[in-house]
Amino acid sequence: RFYWDLIMLLLMVGNLIILPVGITFFKDENTPPWIVFNVLSDTFFLADLVLNFRTGIVVEDNTEIILDPHTIKMKYLKTWFLVDFISSIPVDYIFLIVDLETQVDSDVYKTARALRIVRFTKILSLLRLLRLSRLIRYIHQWEEIFHMTYDLASAVVRIFNLIGMMLLLCHWDGCLQFLVPMLQDFPRDSWVSRSHMVNDSWGKQYSHALFKAMSHMLCIGYGQQTPQGMTDVWLTMLSMIVGATCYAMFIGHATALIQSLDSSRRQYQEKYKQVEQYMSFHKLPGDTRQRIHEYYEHRYQGKMFDEENILGELSEPLKEEIINFNCRSLVANMPLFANADPNFVTAMLTKLRFEVFQPGDFIIREGTVGKKMYFIQHGVVSILTKGNKETKLSDGSYFGEICLLTRGRRTASVRADTYCRLYSL
Repeated sequence: RFYWDLIMLLLMVGNLIILPVGITFFKDENTPPWIVFNVLSDTFFLADLVLNFRTGIVVEDNTEIILDPHTIKMKYLKTWFLVDFISSIPVDYIFLIVDLETQVDSDVYKTARALRIVRFTKILSLLRLLRLSRLIRYIHQWEEIFHMTYDLASAVVRIFNLIGMMLLLCHWDGCLQFLVPMLQDFPRDSWVSRSHMVNDSWGKQYSHALFKAMSHMLCIGYGQQTPQGMTDVWLTMLSMIVGATCYAMFIGHATALIQSLDSSRRQYQEKYKQVEQYMSFHKLPGDTRQRIHEYYEHRYQGKMFDEENILGELSEPLKEEIINFNCRSLVANMPLFANADPNFVTAMLTKLRFEVFQPGDFIIREGTVGKKMYFIQHGVVSILTKGNKETKLSDGSYFGEICLLTRGRRTASVRADTYCRLYSL
């Protein structure tokens, strides 16, 4: 089903691009390439119409897939079947058979051209939109294989969707700019007649029509000539309205996308602005401000999460799994945890609190009541006792456990020699 959906997606894009061009710029649609393309398209769309009656339906909360044939059939008949059926009628089969039997005048082919526009209702099909969402999920899985984050993959897909939709609307509008004068047999006041392009090649006609449409939609002018005929005036106004609306939507979506792309970094920046205002308001000295800045840099590393709230919303098994993963380096480097019972390790890790200390900070002072013990994830500390030589502790070590158990006073001071990332219990 994945490969079929991918084929239908590519075929859909091809139809949305090629059909307007064929309808607008090619008078003779009875050429072999055009017939082959439309016959193949009709065949695939009719086959897809039949497959839709055999495709499961995902419930809105994504907890269940309905596979009952009768339910699927009734659901499809009540939703997009009519639109899909009308847009999948094999017009080319019908007119090809009629043409083989009798000679059909050009008016009939104009009617076929008009009917072909119905194919554009495919874009409204919810099933097609679901296929686009499936493609995004597939791309997300591929991005995970290459160790890319979800935010980056999602952002790339959304950006390409916005740009693609803008280009597609410009393409449609360009075809419309030429189609309307063509249906009126190119009046003298139309832009095509005034530009003397009635008999030019379709490439030149399309290029000028697309330039005219993009000038309207981007609100940068009228193109090469100002509209004179009533039809051109209304087409210009329509293009401007659609273009201005799409441009506003594009800016809004792009702004929201940029803001949500790295919300944790934005949250950190907003928090640090408050800290800067606090330091300025209290007129803190420069060296203190520098230490505060360095503390935030090492503590949050440019990103800020409400970890307590995030973990509090999860189930206990999932919360324990995340904590074990986040503390895996601590467990691996600490002999106390390496050979301990896994349930004991998990219970200990859930009680730990992450802390950061700067060089020169006294983590423990001699003579104070011991209420915590510390595990060193990264960094070097010095044990300072009166009359004894300094003792160094580094990654995987722990200290302060005796006073935690006895509730006695500290017998030594502990000073951070480097930036230390500790867990306290």
